[in-house]
Amino acid sequence: MSFRTVHAGRLLYVGIAPRYTANRTSTQNLRKRVRYHYAGPTLWLTLGRLLGLELRRVGSDKRMTFGTAGEATLSQWMADNARVCWIEQKEPWDLESQLISRLDLPLSLGQNRHNAFHSRLKELRAQARQRVNELPISS
Repeated sequence: MSFRTVHAGRLLYVGIAPRYTANRTSTQNLRKRVRYHYAGPTLWLTLGRLLGLELRRVGSDKRMTFGTAGEATLSQWMADNARVCWIEQKEPWDLESQLISRLDLPLSLGQNRHNAFHSRLKELRAQARQRVNELPISS
C-alpha cells in the first residue's frame, strides 16, 4: 500500500463509502457518506463540541443544532480548516482498519480505542447528548 503525501494539513478522521456491512453491499455512495460525515452527526457533533458550541434540540425532540450562530461558526471553521480527500479502494473497510491502526486519528472513534484522545472525545460527545436532553426544546 502506498499513500501520496498531501501538504494541506493533518489527517484527523477517516470514514468510508460504502460503509462496511456484513454482506458488503450498501445503497450509500461517496457523496452520501461525505455529507453524512461532514454535515451529519459524526464529524459535525465532534467539531462543534471541540469548538465549545452548545447543542440544542429544535422543532422535534430528535433534531439537534448548535443554533444559528453556532452553525455559522462551525460552517466557517470547517470552510477555513477542513479538507476532504478520498482514495478509491475495492474494499475500503480494509484500508480504513489499516489507517486507524497505523495512524494517529484523534477524531475517528470506530476501531480507535487505542488513541489517546478516544475516551475524552467519547466523553465530550456523551456530555453534549446528556446536556441537550436537559435543556428545553428551542423553536
